[in-house]
Amino acid sequence: MGPRIAIAPEPAPEWARRAVVDGGGQVVPLGDAEALVWTAPTGAERLRGLLAGAPGVRWVQLPWAGVEEFAAAGLFDDDRRWTCAKGAYAEPVAEHALALALAGLRNLPERARARSWGRQWGVSLYERRVTIVGGGGIAECLVGLLRPFRVEVTVVRRSGRDFPGAARTLGVDRLHDGLAEADVVFLALALTPATEGIIASPELEAMPRHAWLVNVARGRHVVTSDLVAALEGGGIGGAALDVTDPEPLPDGHPLWRLPNVLITPHTSNTDEMAAPLLSSRIRENVGRFAAGQPLAGAIDVGAGY
Repeated sequence: MGPRIAIAPEPAPEWARRAVVDGGGQVVPLGDAEALVWTAPTGAERLRGLLAGAPGVRWVQLPWAGVEEFAAAGLFDDDRRWTCAKGAYAEPVAEHALALALAGLRNLPERARARSWGRQWGVSLYERRVTIVGGGGIAECLVGLLRPFRVEVTVVRRSGRDFPGAARTLGVDRLHDGLAEADVVFLALALTPATEGIIASPELEAMPRHAWLVNVARGRHVVTSDLVAALEGGGIGGAALDVTDPEPLPDGHPLWRLPNVLITPHTSNTDEMAAPLLSSRIRENVGRFAAGQPLAGAIDVGAGY
């Protein structure tokens, strides 16, 4: 028999059950399980309570790449193996990031609101300079998507280790160097206490006045009031945001009225996209767990993601 996997919270989605079985596992009640697939994007305290009554669970699979709530709750430990979906959704998120960047450079936010012919304006992405803040799966996919545009890519990452496909890789201590010459800055990094507010007035001032900021990571990476001031004052060219702080962004917020802002409602990875991708990750990891192999999307307990 395959590994005994519980799915919570109940009721378990049928796609999750199929993924466990297709991976060679069997779906069992939590009390009999050696692993748990958690399908809710939140609920750290509820998960803690369930695990307290399930000492046999040796591995927990979380559904999203962003696990900041679970990290902040102090849930991660070395007693179990913890995995999330980091990397599983990288392709659609990178695709969305590229779409946002092209829309900004081509002046589509203004044109989408226009009711008359207006001015002719827009620039090409070809042979521009791009900085990606973050060195994970989204950055990897984004570098691949950008390759046909012959852009010069700088990656800023925590480790500072060379990133495949990047012209240069910088540590976070050199973030301002990475921002200073960028035509487009993509945010594609995990949210931790160290990265919250990583883009504030000093960083926005370091960017060229024509540059666009594209955020497909987490809204709290950016100090919203500082971003509004930079956009209103012409400090940067514009912002394309799939995530905001606060989120959802309230009606009447200043960001809604700015012509150089494009906002999508956290749709870089929708439910329709996520279910098959998460199913694939669960199926893969159940098979790896059964074979005693390293699990995909392992969470660094110390780093919190």
